[in-house]
Amino acid sequence: MITRMLKLAVVSLLLLFAGINTSYSQSVLEVAAEVDRLIDQQTQPSSNKICSDEIYLRRLFLDITGKTPTLDDILVFNLETHPEKRTKVAEVLLQDPDYGANWARFWRDVIYYRRSNDQILLGASIAEDYFQDTLNTNTPWDQFATDLITALGDIRQDGRTALIAAQQGRPEETVSEISRIFLGIQIQCAQCHDHPTDRWKQEQFHELAAFFPRVAVRPQMEPRTFLVYAVDRIRFQPRTNNNRFIGTLEHRMPNFEDPATPGPEVTPKFFINDQQLPLGTTDMDRRITLAKWVTSPDNPWFAKAAVNRMWSELVGEGFHEPVDDMGPDREAIAPAAFDYLADKFIESGYDMKWLVATIVSTQHYQLESQDRRLYDQLPFQANTVQPLRSDQLMDAILNTLQFPELPERAELGIRRQFTETFGYDPNSLREEVAGTIPQALMLMNAEAIHRQITARSGTMLGNLLSEVSNNRQAVQELYLKTLSRRPNRKELATNLQYIQQVGNRGEAFEDIFWALINTSEFKTRN
Repeated sequence: MITRMLKLAVVSLLLLFAGINTSYSQSVLEVAAEVDRLIDQQTQPSSNKICSDEIYLRRLFLDITGKTPTLDDILVFNLETHPEKRTKVAEVLLQDPDYGANWARFWRDVIYYRRSNDQILLGASIAEDYFQDTLNTNTPWDQFATDLITALGDIRQDGRTALIAAQQGRPEETVSEISRIFLGIQIQCAQCHDHPTDRWKQEQFHELAAFFPRVAVRPQMEPRTFLVYAVDRIRFQPRTNNNRFIGTLEHRMPNFEDPATPGPEVTPKFFINDQQLPLGTTDMDRRITLAKWVTSPDNPWFAKAAVNRMWSELVGEGFHEPVDDMGPDREAIAPAAFDYLADKFIESGYDMKWLVATIVSTQHYQLESQDRRLYDQLPFQANTVQPLRSDQLMDAILNTLQFPELPERAELGIRRQFTETFGYDPNSLREEVAGTIPQALMLMNAEAIHRQITARSGTMLGNLLSEVSNNRQAVQELYLKTLSRRPNRKELATNLQYIQQVGNRGEAFEDIFWALINTSEFKTRN
């Protein structure tokens, strides 16, 4: 049975390789090789091996689609001998709608984990849909940033409003997030005083905030929602910046000596290029101009912020850590490689799929994984083990256990439960993401999971045991379905001995399956 399926799958894969759009391949492989060379030149060539096909495929599927590969995917990929099969499979997966769904949830979390008000989550699902469409259609990254910076509208109808709404339209918080996410620079530290460690001045922070005084977010009761809107005329000009339901015509510096007295009006000025707009400029002219300056190829930090964050997510360690704390006063790891990859990202037209394909084609992405290095150890010597995001872990469980299709409301409820239990802020350093007792208890004791782990007829395990009578083969296939790899000799021997010891085949395999689901390997991307 498996042999017949393999033959069919191999033919399908070869046809797929022959027919996919290979416009990326040459550029991707050349750039990836040069990135590897520059990193090795500035750090040290790694003594670690390139990971196996099985490890690579699981890593790639999780990183691009957020899902684990099927048994057929693994077996076919192992048999394929195409010399560029790893890059080509990445290109195939980047055309899968799950690519957009996976990374939409990532960017949703990047924006909403730092929200200032939970009510704004009313727009989260619409924002996720917008991110998914943008990513799947491969909208250039500069256009994506422009859309978020210039958005207006109902948060439950227009996902572009996500970033501004998440900060309730407050100029200081909004520009702090724009700088952090799209420039990798934490200028918010200069809000109340000159930055303590970087060159940014308090005046520069408020000149950036002066692009957003006319924007506000107001509630609407029927239907319950919030509107992101802007004013260019106002009957009564508030004396301070605090009323964010109506906005102000101009931004004012705070007066710390006498908070009741308004400070001076501030001219909109971009701290990267020192270009400015006059007081009185309309809201949309301010924000369109800011978006143009932020995303300009002449501003290196826009491309670097995207490259650094994506490299960190895929390789496990960024050129800068934390990923949103870069800038001219910070030293990068392997700066020549970083600059080169950022320049090539600009040349691609801010093509995010190209960037992902390039990173996963590097040898540094394909190295065997290790736990996070100590600070006195050399960087980029291995790929780094990453905790699965809550939605990735849920999909891994649903796919592995082959849950019956859930009604939409039920799936949303389970996703919410997983987010509350396993969710973490993707802006945080990964070493700060720790496992918890509620997480362990949920996987060990959840009734819905236990029902699917049983060997009864109709479950994944039940079907496997009825189709495969040989215990050795069944254990190997269970590992492939669960961890996307075969067991090593010790694991295989231990499991076969346990099956013999228990004496009841179904019960023994249930215990093995339960143990695999609860391993740290299942809950991480290696």
